[in-house]
Amino acid sequence: MVLAFSEFGRRVRENGSAGTDHGAAGPVFLAGTPVRGGLVGEHPSLSDLDEGDLKVSIDFRRVYAALLTDWLGMDAAPILGKEHAPLELVKE
Repeated sequence: MVLAFSEFGRRVRENGSAGTDHGAAGPVFLAGTPVRGGLVGEHPSLSDLDEGDLKVSIDFRRVYAALLTDWLGMDAAPILGKEHAPLELVKE
């Protein structure tokens, strides 16, 4: 399994140099045979923002919890510092 995660998202509005600044919500991509295909969560709204940023809809620690628990067979809580409900990302 391959996990690609950006630690920062991008702002919706263009900045003064025709780019975008760091934002809050970022993408997570999983690839590999054990991955349950498809989009998880809702598409972010471009009009309902959090101080100019896309709203975070899924805590990334839920992704980590799923991989640690369902793929690696580990207890995720000691690694993540507390319990996080794992998402259903790995095929049975």
